[in-house]
Amino acid sequence: MKKTLTYKILDAHKVSEDLENNKMSIKIDHTLTQDATGTMAYLEFLSFGIDKVKTELSVSYVDHNTLQNGFMNADDHKFLQTVADKHGIVFSKAGNGICHQVNLERFAKPGKTLLGSDSHTPTSSGVGALAIGAGGLDVACAMAGMPFSIVRPKVVGVKLLNKLRPGVSAKDIIIYLIGKMTVKGGVNKVIEYYGEGVKNLQVPERATICNMGAELGATSSVFPSDENTLEFLTLQGRPEDYVELSADEGCEYDENIEIDLAELVPVASCPNSPDAVKPVSELSDIKVDQVLIGSCTNSSYYDFVKVASILKGKKIHKDVSLGIAPGSQQVLQMITKNGILDVLLEAGARILESACGPCIGMGQSPATDAVSLRTFNRNFYGRSGTNSAKVYLVSPEVAALSAVNGYVSSPLGMELNEFSLDVNYPKCDSLLYKPTFTSEVVMGPNIKPIPKFAPIGNSFTAKAMITLEDNITTDHIMPAGAKVLPYRSNIEKISEFVFSNIDEDFSKRCLENGAGVIVAGSNYGQGSSREHAAIAPRYLGIKAVIAASFARIHKKNLINFGILPIEIAIEADLLDEIEVSFDKENVKVVNKTKGESYETTCDLTEEEYSLISVGGLLNTF
Repeated sequence: MKKTLTYKILDAHKVSEDLENNKMSIKIDHTLTQDATGTMAYLEFLSFGIDKVKTELSVSYVDHNTLQNGFMNADDHKFLQTVADKHGIVFSKAGNGICHQVNLERFAKPGKTLLGSDSHTPTSSGVGALAIGAGGLDVACAMAGMPFSIVRPKVVGVKLLNKLRPGVSAKDIIIYLIGKMTVKGGVNKVIEYYGEGVKNLQVPERATICNMGAELGATSSVFPSDENTLEFLTLQGRPEDYVELSADEGCEYDENIEIDLAELVPVASCPNSPDAVKPVSELSDIKVDQVLIGSCTNSSYYDFVKVASILKGKKIHKDVSLGIAPGSQQVLQMITKNGILDVLLEAGARILESACGPCIGMGQSPATDAVSLRTFNRNFYGRSGTNSAKVYLVSPEVAALSAVNGYVSSPLGMELNEFSLDVNYPKCDSLLYKPTFTSEVVMGPNIKPIPKFAPIGNSFTAKAMITLEDNITTDHIMPAGAKVLPYRSNIEKISEFVFSNIDEDFSKRCLENGAGVIVAGSNYGQGSSREHAAIAPRYLGIKAVIAASFARIHKKNLINFGILPIEIAIEADLLDEIEVSFDKENVKVVNKTKGESYETTCDLTEEEYSLISVGGLLNTF
């Protein structure tokens, strides 16, 4: 039988399969964590009592909370480093770079499975790995040698034809696709790229596309491993990691999409969703206040070559603030040695740390009502740190040209060949530490024990604490940013911020009522993998979320912490009284306030039902 590349990798790692429930479990070769999610993941791993990780490779990165304002972030970084050293995990210190960029450079391998506690983990699929984002508890279990369970994904075959025109980039490919499929169009699917156009995309471009595939809600995205992959791995000093991998000729996909790269134009994701897509040419009258270039989506040397080609000999507009964040120490060294950094500085750019930074609200928040163009992957409401800001997602080329002109500008037709791509790639491991197994774990006073939750029971009555629309993100549920993320290992404190950007009384109301449910529309929990968006509501007494549909990672996080995810579309007003009863087969929901009854088939597997019944995964250890 002819196979897709996705199922070649999945089947090679298959541990078990449940065809009746359309689920499978796979062996995980590599894991990664970052510091915003890693503290909880390692607290969970420590609770297992295992001396050493069971994976081929696990890496702990510090890239999110690098603003050390007070003791909390620094303490947590020390905790992460000592856990890594004691339990066999490679540690990447703050300043080394963004986890996905560094992982692509130093560790990603074709044909390997990678599970990361960050939704943009699929970046590493740009070299032909199958990389999947997940909650921290799932990653902790993988580090303990347990298989990872997923819905058997459908595979969307995206055939790429021809090559991009000058001024059009890989970012335009993925933004175009998100506009076509929407932010929920990829749920429980893998997006697999093939066709003659693939050979015209270098690994950094492929990584950009795989990274932002997370905005489709996809399980992963994947490119074949070919001569371009070998070239990239050779530049990184590890040609021995190369394995040629591709789909079988003539294999069948569950869905088929064809994109002629030669017909694409520069596009932008408009506020406040990645699928609000318009051609850049339609936005040309919009004045720009801020431009930020970086993030795990577009912070490679390849990206900065294009940016410097536009900025060379020019000055940014006097009304624009331009921030540049190289994705890794390697990228920073390369732009320094090859003259690109001088070009950026002479143009008027501010150089930021090689970290996630503004992408998760860590600095560079725009002014009130400002227009901010960002080469990032998300523009959710409030994510920038300024609720009134209008954030557009664009390519590095659009960002750079707009910074010069002061308004949104299209680079279509611009030849960008001022700097060579044929350069040496330095091996930058000065901030990477292999484990010595000699450290003792150090926990600062902000690190609190993981709360254990009693089972919700098979029937309960609770009030609807909040009623929400479609496409609620984890940024809505559990905001990021410098104010909130330092409490990532203190669930009691961080729970005060649940839904704080849209309902500042939510946490107080939950504690006063003692128990509650959340009612929402479709695609609830899209975005980040942060399991705090499940743990903190559970701490506040939330027993169930009733939604038309769920994002993949968040649904699994809810189950892991004993919250019942009920898929049914209902309307409720704040503080409606909801009665829920369920067993292995069915869930019944009654709105007692309105006298309306609903029935829905429960799609939980026996394992998932068991987790709900005992109060969550941690209660099984």
